[in-house]
Amino acid sequence: MASSTSTSSSTHTTYISKTTHLPSSKHLFASNSNSISFRTKPNSQNKIVSALQTPSVIQIPKQAPMKSPRIDTLASNSLSSGQNWNVLQRVASMVLDAIENGIVSQQNTRPLPKTVDPDVQIAGNFAPVPEQPVRSLLPVVGTVPDYIQGVYLRNGANPLFEPTSGHHLFDGDGMIYAVKFDEGSVSYACRFTETHRLVQERAFGKPVFPKAIGELHGHSGIAKLMLFYARGLCGLLDHTNGIGVANAGLVYFNNRLLAMSEDDLPYHVRVTCSGDLKTAGRYDFDGQLKSSMIAHPKIDPVSGELFALSYDVIQKPYLKYFRFSPDGKKSNDVAIELEKPTMVHDFAITENFVVVPDHQVVFKMSEMVTGGSPVVYDKEKVSRFGVLDKYAEDGLGIKWIDVPECFCFHLWNAWEEPDHDELVVIGSCMSPADSIFNECNEELKSVLSEIRLNLKTGVSTRRQIISPENDVNLEAGMVNKHLLGRKTQFAYLAIAEPWPKVSGFAKVDLSTGETKKFFYGDEKYGGEPLFLPRNPSSEAEDDGHILAFVHDEKTWRSELQIVNAMTMELEATVKLPSRVPYGFHGTFIDAEDLATQA
Repeated sequence: MASSTSTSSSTHTTYISKTTHLPSSKHLFASNSNSISFRTKPNSQNKIVSALQTPSVIQIPKQAPMKSPRIDTLASNSLSSGQNWNVLQRVASMVLDAIENGIVSQQNTRPLPKTVDPDVQIAGNFAPVPEQPVRSLLPVVGTVPDYIQGVYLRNGANPLFEPTSGHHLFDGDGMIYAVKFDEGSVSYACRFTETHRLVQERAFGKPVFPKAIGELHGHSGIAKLMLFYARGLCGLLDHTNGIGVANAGLVYFNNRLLAMSEDDLPYHVRVTCSGDLKTAGRYDFDGQLKSSMIAHPKIDPVSGELFALSYDVIQKPYLKYFRFSPDGKKSNDVAIELEKPTMVHDFAITENFVVVPDHQVVFKMSEMVTGGSPVVYDKEKVSRFGVLDKYAEDGLGIKWIDVPECFCFHLWNAWEEPDHDELVVIGSCMSPADSIFNECNEELKSVLSEIRLNLKTGVSTRRQIISPENDVNLEAGMVNKHLLGRKTQFAYLAIAEPWPKVSGFAKVDLSTGETKKFFYGDEKYGGEPLFLPRNPSSEAEDDGHILAFVHDEKTWRSELQIVNAMTMELEATVKLPSRVPYGFHGTFIDAEDLATQA
């Protein structure tokens, strides 16, 4: 049964990480007409200290794509289908395939780091599932609150094909999982976001686009890049319309649901009346957006504007900031000068400012030449935050404030305290900073922190919000969206333990550190908790419910749990017709907005 607990207090004490060692595992491979799978042999002698070690079954389902006129047109026009190749192109394809097979064979003679080993990265309920057409009239235990009308959506990485070499969890093709609530009736569907990448790889019958994290390591990564562009030069595939997977973030803006990953433009996805999902296409805001956009744009709850960043790993400016008016009109790009290309996965807004992190995880493409990963931890660099006016026309006025040894993969909120000349930033500080991307023997810790930036003195302070004796890894979550950029009392964050699984969520009082925890149940794990406010004008900030996909690893069944955010009690459970893998970020679109989709 689900349960909740409560702890309190905060501290400035530094948390000391423990070390852990992951045992290797052996696999048996099996195949049939429906799937390609491999099974992990459990080793009872090895203590499981990371969820990625859990003995499991991985299945890469063979599946027919959802049919729609747009997808049929893309597939028939795809260069990669081979239907329109001339003799030279066919020869080139065979030669390049042979070269690729040689590279993969060479790679497979060496053990992969756990951070890019598919046997580790997509094990258990991280493994992909096939598309699920709409299933209606789902059973519900308890009562769904009357105000929950619309659709809850969550994004995730779901590789279409079994990886042939390195694969990181973040590399999978985007799939959206949707639960629709309609006057007492509940339905479920999940669909791939039909990116240009996915459509072409489906036509090829195998993965041919390089995986940004899993494959771009060392000399083999350089070779994979060369093969990719060689196929493009030979007219075998089209790399001019983006290489993104659209698997990370979801935002509903200007009557459009946008699926995003930071390596491409967003993709516009429509929710049908029945609750199904259809990809409308790659979305450039009517020709205004010329670059990629990170997966965590921010919507100001007062102005209705959307604020975003774009980073480049090759050429300056390495970082750009821009915004969109509520009706989708884009501002000019504001170049933010960085010395090195830096991973900027998230940022924050306040009433008047944007807060931009410039941390120590950087891109160093030259590392590939020497056999390493291009994503590295720069120990010589000092982490800092930049504060820029939201309506600045250029980046010259940005004020940088050092925050040493700080890496926040996600920022939950920020607000202004003018009486103290300070900006308060709430984020989860992760250490080691690059352990998500590079193999490390230290256990990853994610510490909920309050970072104060003094705009007058240029000095920062950092406070651990929850006391060390009560601390848990908190990653993925949100505050009340109607208070984004303003002072909030509560944050709702995933309890990422055992890392990277999520055993429940915590409701944290950001001032006192008081923490109320809700656990999904025995051997039940979930993902990001979504806080759905009952009403924008509610007097109580926590008047609403938490929605979270949950998977039972005993029964291998999934469900959607709905928890009262004020009482922290489970009120309803929607039984889902198929497994929902652990994933990334989500959103909720209410019924009124669904009716006005573009």
